[in-house]
Amino acid sequence: MRIRIDHTTRYDYARAARSIIQVLRLTPRSCEGQQVRDWRIETDVDTRLRRSEDAFGNIVHTLYTERPTNILTIRVSGEVSTVDTGGVLRGQTEKLSELVYLRETPLTRADAALSAYAHAIGDGRTLDRLHALMAAIHRDVAFQVGATSASHSAAEAFTQRRGVCQDHAQIFISCARRLGVPARYVSGHLSRLDGLYEQEAAHAWAEAYVEDLGWVGFDPANGISPTEHYVRVAIGLDALGASPIRGTSYGGGDEHLSVALHVRPVQQQRQQQHQTRAGGL
Repeated sequence: MRIRIDHTTRYDYARAARSIIQVLRLTPRSCEGQQVRDWRIETDVDTRLRRSEDAFGNIVHTLYTERPTNILTIRVSGEVSTVDTGGVLRGQTEKLSELVYLRETPLTRADAALSAYAHAIGDGRTLDRLHALMAAIHRDVAFQVGATSASHSAAEAFTQRRGVCQDHAQIFISCARRLGVPARYVSGHLSRLDGLYEQEAAHAWAEAYVEDLGWVGFDPANGISPTEHYVRVAIGLDALGASPIRGTSYGGGDEHLSVALHVRPVQQQRQQQHQTRAGGL
């Protein structure tokens, strides 16, 4: 399918920030499961954008402002063609050994409760155990917006059995690593099946390394492996490493952040545009 993404992030500063530096992981790569047809990043103030790659192979743009700024708006838009690969990642160049993704981080460190939860999955083939783990998290950890913040760890979210997709992914990663399976965090977008194209935030899921298959995606928040409805953007050891935008400002005082995200199948979008034009004739 073909997916259109329009993502706007706006920063409002209490007083003009003297300078702003932002690291953007907002640009997807093409691989067998997705082809980036068009992609652009725009801002509404004078900035410099420097493109590079990070250690994980993510496309990174570093943004620098050129003058004092009261409002900064970052707009990302583009289209990606996707196919269903059964959740298996193919055609992606890996910069690091899969063993790197066994490393714990403060956000994914397992406590005694998470360790016990992971080992309760039981024995069997690695792939079967990972699917069982995904199903268990989907069943046992309720999806609730506002129950956690970006700073909550997997252990903290698991304790209260509530969270959002970031928490589901990090709980899965923490448990998979406890089972000796390399796992990593994925940030991206989901074209929803329920017709809700306006979204409050990007989506997140996990990938785990399975011998003879390679990297396989698991989305505990929805209880499925990624399909053609998913657009993969960035990876990391945890949510912090794959964060779409991270940065700092100098001066400016308090800041207010607002995000608008629109993810829609292109065919549906064009049908609506055609109906709008027809209605106006």
